[in-house]
Amino acid sequence: MKVVLINGSRNEKGCTFTALCEISQTLNAHGIDTELFFTGLDPVNGNIDQIVDTVGEAMKEADGLIVGSPVYYASPSGEVLAFLDRLFMKYGRHMKHKPAAAVVSARRAGTTASFDVLNKYFTINEMPVVSSRYWNMVHGYTPDDVRQDEEGLLIMRVLADNMAWLLKCIEAGKAAGIDVPAQRERVVTNFIKR
Repeated sequence: MKVVLINGSRNEKGCTFTALCEISQTLNAHGIDTELFFTGLDPVNGNIDQIVDTVGEAMKEADGLIVGSPVYYASPSGEVLAFLDRLFMKYGRHMKHKPAAAVVSARRAGTTASFDVLNKYFTINEMPVVSSRYWNMVHGYTPDDVRQDEEGLLIMRVLADNMAWLLKCIEAGKAAGIDVPAQRERVVTNFIKR
């Protein structure tokens, strides 16, 4: 089994990376492989398709997804939002029914609003959302600050435990002959002005 992790920060080895590394180590301890992708500035510098295609191809084989973002102005980074818009439009069919989780990192506030925005990508695509024992967030201005956020790091480990458990449950279900739900015909309702 494998989980793809996305670092949607402008800082490759910053606070978001630190949180994702905690998750990755815990997943690895459960026997689950991880692959971490850094979006960097590519989504806003004209190179979005390359990183989207790289991650999209990885998601075809992956069993789960975790998206991490710093909080900028009480919202996820513009880079990760541009990336996710394109990724879900182009590769969403390869992510349906795969467990997913959002992770946010902030110095102080704006985390719950950012967490909500990221989770909506998963719920619109029929992806089971994996939780922890609190909202999936860490606090700190630097990676060293995050390493001192004992509660935040515990939340990352519990998130990884729950992701591993859900992935193993899905695998056991498949082995027992339980298939994903059949696709229903799409219905689109437009709001008409009178």
